[in-house]
Amino acid sequence: MALDPQLLEILACPDTHHAPLDYDPQAQTLTCTECGRIFEVRDDVPVLLLDEARGGPAADDARGGSAAQR
Repeated sequence: MALDPQLLEILACPDTHHAPLDYDPQAQTLTCTECGRIFEVRDDVPVLLLDEARGGPAADDARGGSAAQR
């Protein structure tokens, strides 16, 4: 079952910028259009917890800064 299109319209990144999210139904993920964090969708429920997201600013810091800063 896919996420409801109306839900996808209102979902936003939980970080302070609250940017829209792009849904990838094959990977079952939501990706922030601003920071690039990837949020899992488990059992058709978006897990919008910053601590459980992949990528984004925290991952850039772990690698020594973002690509824009290199």
